[in-house]
Amino acid sequence: MKEFSKVILVDENDNEVGTEEKLKAHIEGKLHRAFSIFLFNDKNEMLLQQRALSKYHSGGLWTNTCCSHPQPNSTIEHDIADRLLFEMGIVCKLTWQFSFKYKAVFDDGITENEYDHVFTGYYDDAPIPNPEEVESWKWISVSELKEDILINPQKYTEWFKVALPIVLEKINLQK
Repeated sequence: MKEFSKVILVDENDNEVGTEEKLKAHIEGKLHRAFSIFLFNDKNEMLLQQRALSKYHSGGLWTNTCCSHPQPNSTIEHDIADRLLFEMGIVCKLTWQFSFKYKAVFDDGITENEYDHVFTGYYDDAPIPNPEEVESWKWISVSELKEDILINPQKYTEWFKVALPIVLEKINLQK
């Protein structure tokens, strides 16, 4: 597994305009390409991960199954499969659903400014998470998840709260 240490800088239309070291791009708030993976099981539950406490931002927060940044001189198809295996020990078919832009500024000086490509897939086994990336994981029903986000929004990552309603609409899963 190669190190995901650079990001691809993009313009407002997702055209590549360069590369940057990942942390520097986040400190300077540069728009860059990202991906988010949402996995569901045959019970229509979503697989969430709790980000490792050691992450440089959003550590300990709950989020979608896997997320990261595609790498220069690679393909997003390769990188989503590579990262899902690295973070969660999972191999499964993934389908692109949509892309969106979002920007969030955190108290620690980090800015997420991403052009995020969202993929979904189906998986029914238990993951084998990488403890350097993942603190915990759980399968959760969509209705329970939506209720908990309303009650405890601070427990979830910013991009997850933006992408989740769109994902549920795209795959027609609202319960």
